[in-house]
Amino acid sequence: MAAPLTYPKDTVISFTKEEIMFRESVREFCQKHIAPKWIEIDEEASKDPMKVPIDLFKKMAEQGLFCIPCSDKFGGQGGTFTMAVIAVEEVAYADPAIAIAVYTLLNNGWPFVLQLFGREEICQEVIPRVAKGEAFFGIATTEPQGGSDIAGIRMTATKKDNVYVFNGEKTYISGVGEVQLLPWGGGWFLLARTGEPGHRGLSAFAFIVKKNGKVRSGWYPTIYHDIGRHGLTTGGFKCENLELEKEYLIGEENKGFYYVMEGFNLARILVAAACIGAARWLLEQAVQWFRTRKLFGRYIASFQGINFKFAELYARFEAARYFVYRAARLADKIYIEKDPAYNPRDLNVPSSLAKMYAPEMAVDLAEEVMKWYGAYAYTKEAPIFRAWLGLFSYVIGAEGAQNIMRYIVARDIIGSEYVRA
Repeated sequence: MAAPLTYPKDTVISFTKEEIMFRESVREFCQKHIAPKWIEIDEEASKDPMKVPIDLFKKMAEQGLFCIPCSDKFGGQGGTFTMAVIAVEEVAYADPAIAIAVYTLLNNGWPFVLQLFGREEICQEVIPRVAKGEAFFGIATTEPQGGSDIAGIRMTATKKDNVYVFNGEKTYISGVGEVQLLPWGGGWFLLARTGEPGHRGLSAFAFIVKKNGKVRSGWYPTIYHDIGRHGLTTGGFKCENLELEKEYLIGEENKGFYYVMEGFNLARILVAAACIGAARWLLEQAVQWFRTRKLFGRYIASFQGINFKFAELYARFEAARYFVYRAARLADKIYIEKDPAYNPRDLNVPSSLAKMYAPEMAVDLAEEVMKWYGAYAYTKEAPIFRAWLGLFSYVIGAEGAQNIMRYIVARDIIGSEYVRA
């Protein structure tokens, strides 16, 4: 194990005693149960995507790592969003390929969004199962024609008596395999078209495709073979006249766009948390290498081409870390403390900054560490490539493409009337 980084004392990002104790307990669990196995998990699932660590997910549930910000009224942990961020960061530090971290962030973020907008009886049904590791609950918006174009969603949900009938396709959805493998099942916070074209005709659903071990008729899943982030399945599914009881509608009909936008703000913070966790691991791998590797009779870190670059990347890491915890604190102000001085729109820029900055920093760091390692990094004996491939998934997309983050920041700071095309 690499020697831990020595951080400068930090008075800007400070943590309560409870948060420090929580981090220590999560770190202890992760170092015991995840760190020794993450390479094996990544390697095995690269051959068979359905070889996901279901037993590990059960242990994580017993540790209280899912549904952390959800109320204990609904079977959640009754914690804060900041605590969820801490958990995701520590899981990603233990599994820098980030598959297990992504499973963790999905099962914290989207059950919490369900709690914010869903019917109480549906929350009582779904959240306790997710918290216990018996079910999965993620996000399903992406379709073959695009991901960030939420207003262009084509899947339809037609109301018929006491059910909605779904027809259409979703792609690049996390958890398609887990829903099939977990004992209770689960599903996604899903958007489908119930009204007019555009964003005003979309509704949100707790799209539970497997319940009490039984898969709904009309659901046809496919599993993809990803190039990285193995240990969490990615796939798609088609719906052909799938029927879902009307109680699974989240909030009001045709208001789903607004609910999912709030959800993305929260999910983006957790995505960024996974990136800084893996980045912290990468930094420690670099430091360990610098303290042992010599070239021309000198430690390679003595070359300015290396130590200056390391300093620049470390600065970007600290900036990303600040963006993540600043946004997490604000999320707590809005959703946990319900401070009237803040509203959900206040989270637009902070969460977008975190998602814009952290994945790009982490991928650049992984690439540079591989260069520092040299030819050794191009072998499977060096695990750096696993982190690089996993992190790269978050500069491609997920919870909004990187340029969508830039657009949100520009729109909210400059003004939508000046940046709208």
